[in-house]
Amino acid sequence: MNEQDLFYLLALLKVEGVGDIMAKKLLNHCGNAEAIFKSKSSQLATIDGVGSVLLKNLKNKVIFENADRELKFIKQNDINTLFYQEENYPDRLKHCIDGPLLLFSSGNIDFKNRKIISIVGTRQITSYGTEFCKNLIADLAPLNPIIVSGFAYGVDIVAHQAAMEHDLQTIGIVAHGLNQIYPKTHAKYVTKMEKNGGFMTEFWSNSNPEKENFVRRNRIVAGIAEATIVIESAERGGSLITANIANDYNRDVFAVPGRTSDKYSQGCNNLIKTQRANLLTSAADLIYILNWDLEKESKPVQKQLFVSLDDEEQKIYNYLQQNGKEILDIIALKCEFPIYKISSLLLNMELKGVIRPLPGKLFEAI
Repeated sequence: MNEQDLFYLLALLKVEGVGDIMAKKLLNHCGNAEAIFKSKSSQLATIDGVGSVLLKNLKNKVIFENADRELKFIKQNDINTLFYQEENYPDRLKHCIDGPLLLFSSGNIDFKNRKIISIVGTRQITSYGTEFCKNLIADLAPLNPIIVSGFAYGVDIVAHQAAMEHDLQTIGIVAHGLNQIYPKTHAKYVTKMEKNGGFMTEFWSNSNPEKENFVRRNRIVAGIAEATIVIESAERGGSLITANIANDYNRDVFAVPGRTSDKYSQGCNNLIKTQRANLLTSAADLIYILNWDLEKESKPVQKQLFVSLDDEEQKIYNYLQQNGKEILDIIALKCEFPIYKISSLLLNMELKGVIRPLPGKLFEAI
């Protein structure tokens, strides 16, 4: 996008009464943002939803002053812009009717041919949630997904940190302009995140992290990803809003179950109980429901010279070495593990490169 096109898009976004849906309607009718401002009022008035107040607001010269100021900020700070009609715009977000017309980003973000998952949850994450989040991302790492979250306290920052530990691209969707970091204590993570991933927002440089901005931010978190995962949530919370939006967008939603007495599992349990989320106990559940093909889509997994197996994995490996190919149900029976657990163990061992799956639910040691 050239500078002139960007200027008029910025101006369009500053017109009072023009949101993302109306802006797209105007663009579809006129072709580009500059043409909107140069069209006659009589022509624009034929567009559904355009009335005398909006026509008057389009003539307000202050919007061009605001656009010029923001354009200077973008240029001076090397901010990347993503317009919804361009290739660099997140593909899944293009299909959301209320997806942002324009996104601003910093860092090194690449959406091409990548799986994207959003991870959300409470800011008061427990040790249970922390461990689950870290293990989930570690198990998914060979599939090289992009991990999206909101860069907030709790689940968000744990997800970002775990992604960075495994060299996965991670993106923080923020509820303010890119001229600041919120919360400030997370500034120490910015440089590392921007090396492989970065930050994205729809908000201008003069936007502060106001309460209503976080609700708007949630639709980006939900819409950008193939699936949204709720790690922990109280009975009410922003992560439940994100899960509901994801459902509205026909995205897959997953929730981690917890004890009925745990405050920060109530939201997740309710999502599962009301069938608004799939139950998530391990990476295997996610891979199965999303139909991810490990052989075709993961990074090549080679057997290492010295692979670390825990006692349970070693028991399964020894059994397969002694007995050759075996079906999942028999492995579970002979090794004395429940089916839900054997599935997770076999996935972890496959990712470590010590076993491989075969047609008919068969597995063999490598």
